[in-house]
Amino acid sequence: MRTVVIYKSKTGFVKKYAVWLAEELSADLFEASKFNINQLNGYDKVIYGGSLHAVGIIGIKLITENMKKLEGKKVAVFATGASPSSEAVIEEIITNNIPPDQRSKIKFFYLRGGFNYDKLPLGDKVLMTLLKWKIRNKKKKKEELTRDEKGMLAAYSKPVDFTKKDYINEIVEYVNS
Repeated sequence: MRTVVIYKSKTGFVKKYAVWLAEELSADLFEASKFNINQLNGYDKVIYGGSLHAVGIIGIKLITENMKKLEGKKVAVFATGASPSSEAVIEEIITNNIPPDQRSKIKFFYLRGGFNYDKLPLGDKVLMTLLKWKIRNKKKKKEELTRDEKGMLAAYSKPVDFTKKDYINEIVEYVNS
């Protein structure tokens, strides 16, 4: 059984997990822009990883728009974000990214990544700056900040990396089952 790990990473956290997965599973590794969908024929197990962008998994359409080519294959999708995992977060990600008729065919995993403002593309920097202003404005109004909001404000000046190789264990177990 051949396995492939395909990923799309903006700041490097998804790539880090993709490399670890490929090493652990002796899988082929491709950045999504360098993967031809017709290559899927040579694989029995497909893992796709993308970073979160406003609850959307970047590049997920590579999987969701090609389910016919994935028929009979074991498919796993993972996404990374800076926030800690929670059932509510995972449900929201699945709802916004995987069509209902595909949810039984795609196993989803959330892996905590990190945040590095300096590595973001310009458009994302603009959006994240707006978020920072929104949080700061809330703070100025003496409104209670959530733990995530406090952490986010701190991360703008000092990048955070929450990745851990152990986080891939669930994916490895699923793919090998």
